[in-house]
Amino acid sequence: MATIKDIARRAQVSITTVSRVLNYDETLNVTPETRKKVFEAAEDLNYKMPVKQNKKNSRVIGFYQSYSLEEELADTYYLATRVAIEKKIKSEGMELYKVNKEASKEKLKKLDGLICLGMFNKADIEFFKQIDKPCVIVDSNPDEHFDSVGIDFNSATKKALDHLYGLGHRKIAFIGGSDNDMYGNRFKDLRQDVFEKYLIERGIFNEMFVKIGGYHPEDGYSLLKELLQNEDKPTALFVANDTIAVGCYKAAYEFGLKIPEDLSIVGFNDIASAQFMVPPLTTIKLYTEIMGETAYEVLMERINTKRDISKVVMINTKLIERESTAKLKKS
Repeated sequence: MATIKDIARRAQVSITTVSRVLNYDETLNVTPETRKKVFEAAEDLNYKMPVKQNKKNSRVIGFYQSYSLEEELADTYYLATRVAIEKKIKSEGMELYKVNKEASKEKLKKLDGLICLGMFNKADIEFFKQIDKPCVIVDSNPDEHFDSVGIDFNSATKKALDHLYGLGHRKIAFIGGSDNDMYGNRFKDLRQDVFEKYLIERGIFNEMFVKIGGYHPEDGYSLLKELLQNEDKPTALFVANDTIAVGCYKAAYEFGLKIPEDLSIVGFNDIASAQFMVPPLTTIKLYTEIMGETAYEVLMERINTKRDISKVVMINTKLIERESTAKLKKS
């Protein structure tokens, strides 16, 4: 049977770090890559966390996700949301079972409920229905049969755009990506839809100011360079995550632009490093911890009450104003 020492050796970190990562210690300051290595090592070694449970009340909660480990590192929103869900399940003394399509029917029958994180296609939905257990889907709302918990992307995007529009900006650009699940299915970013509608309604939409790639710093870097090579340049930029913004900062610097004097930038997620960027990044803060807790609470309520009607819960966001945005300079 695997031990914490085995995981530490596999992940090449200290035993203390392994223990604190596996116990979701919020005070631990380690990189997402380190957390990933620890969780991967624990899973590879089939490590079982010792859980204090009330025998009468303990339940088995299945967890299924569509995002790959690579996508979690590209956009830490996915990683943070998964960790929040797992932390809540384990803190309540429940057994967490990682579900996949190869899981045995005997094990699936023992589940009391299922939490699914990600974007899902019809085959996924049919799989969830075949499990025939109360189910909550986090980060999307693909079927009214299931409860769902998600971020209010509509409101969040409008907060970012209201901020830039209120500062006098009319040449506003968007850099984002398209979501891909582990099966290669592509989904258009909801923020792009809201962005385009918002600007069209105000008569200021320019399709040349929309650039779609991935969610990595290199995407922000290359796509902003494309935007800045045009004669007509944006004065403000909304990006789909803070990681993209990192690359945008580098591209702006290489073009001799000052942030926010020449280009205002608003990010999305409020990653830990956003406040330490130069200048500190104005961004939309997401509450992944609340998402995890809410998903668990909605699932438990449905298990206990056997409610027939599904619920859709949207978690609000907050604009964090820092120094990467400023009023448009009058020419």
